[in-house]
Amino acid sequence: MARRPDGLIMAFGMSGQQVVSDLRKVEMDTGHELGLSATKENSRKVTEYQQFEADLRMQAARMSEIYEVFFCLENSIRRLVRDAMVEIEGPNWWGSVRVDENRIRKEAEQRRQKEIDSGITPRSEDMIDYTTFGELSQLITDNWDVFDAIFVSKRAVSNVTNQLNLLRGPIAHCNDTDDLEQERLNLAVRSWFKIMS
Repeated sequence: MARRPDGLIMAFGMSGQQVVSDLRKVEMDTGHELGLSATKENSRKVTEYQQFEADLRMQAARMSEIYEVFFCLENSIRRLVRDAMVEIEGPNWWGSVRVDENRIRKEAEQRRQKEIDSGITPRSEDMIDYTTFGELSQLITDNWDVFDAIFVSKRAVSNVTNQLNLLRGPIAHCNDTDDLEQERLNLAVRSWFKIMS
């Protein structure tokens, strides 16, 4: 008995939906976009985003990629510092003498308190999340005995983090950067990973 064509069409449609479902799971599991979703511009959650000028939206889209790189870098450095300090000092490392009371701890605690006093949700319970990029660098260089096995040179850490901190400014303050500065950022990020042992 021959199968009805509409049954084949339905089976084809169902198998297509299963493939799409499986591919969406791959996207979620890996963080890689496979082009299944609507364009990013259509999925934006910012109210009235379309009312901003087209050139600003294009700059923002280009800068968002650069921001992602710096977001990943800065937070990976936070994790590296936290993990190394926990290994040496234990889970209460933040209160140890390894964290400078005046130059790092008080500053971070003031930033957290300012968020609380403003009535906004504090970004984290982990105080290292309130440190600046410069303070992260200082935590590494001040505790070189903890980090000397991770990095090839204390001076290299200072030089690369100083350059990264300068490049971070326009990104963090929503300014556009030109192609040369973007390439400098790419080189500085590569230098960061190169100075790791």
